[in-house]
Amino acid sequence: MAEEVRPEKCVVAVDGPSGSGKSTVSRRLASAVDGVYLDTGAMYRAVTWAVLQAGVFLDDAEAIAKVALETELSIGTSPAAPHFAANGVPVDGPIRGPEVTAAVSAVAAVPAVRKHLVALQRAIIAGHPRIVVEGRDIASVVAPDADLKVYLTASAAARAARRSAENATDVAATEASLARRDKLDSSRATDPLRQTSDAIEVDTTGMSIDDVVAHLLKLLNSRV
Repeated sequence: MAEEVRPEKCVVAVDGPSGSGKSTVSRRLASAVDGVYLDTGAMYRAVTWAVLQAGVFLDDAEAIAKVALETELSIGTSPAAPHFAANGVPVDGPIRGPEVTAAVSAVAAVPAVRKHLVALQRAIIAGHPRIVVEGRDIASVVAPDADLKVYLTASAAARAARRSAENATDVAATEASLARRDKLDSSRATDPLRQTSDAIEVDTTGMSIDDVVAHLLKLLNSRV
């Protein structure tokens, strides 16, 4: 698929809730356009890991912001092997654990944290000619001028089944957890999860990864 799209420059914004296929699709699409990949959600997770390591209370916005500003993030953008480190410690495993997952929405809701990480995200985007960026506020806040904006979604059951298969967790408990996170992310005051009016919604419930990537390549072809 790499031969299908060879834009000199392109920014693709991929938003959507957990379990919609954002990470896998975004990495595959980045490889297809010979670009790089940025998982903004992992940035919030890495900061959340640092907050938990510091023993900060999740209702102390000032202390959370202080940790975020003092945490040195190392971000690998290769779609084949993205990686994250916080203050020199590899955190790819820990940031996907239940403790970070339970706390990340609270940390991500702190305005100062979002302001800091959005600035970092924009700097990364500016440094790469072709990049696929995934998250919850990419089209609305991080990259409002992206060449292609897509909002991936899927049924609650499909999302829960995918995530429980990834993490070997109970499907019902996973669905409840995803619903809780969706509510928190969609209702926060700063940069909530939402679909922008110019983003193309893609329901991935009955689609394979190959189908979704091929569809996004066609959409990108029509814009570059």
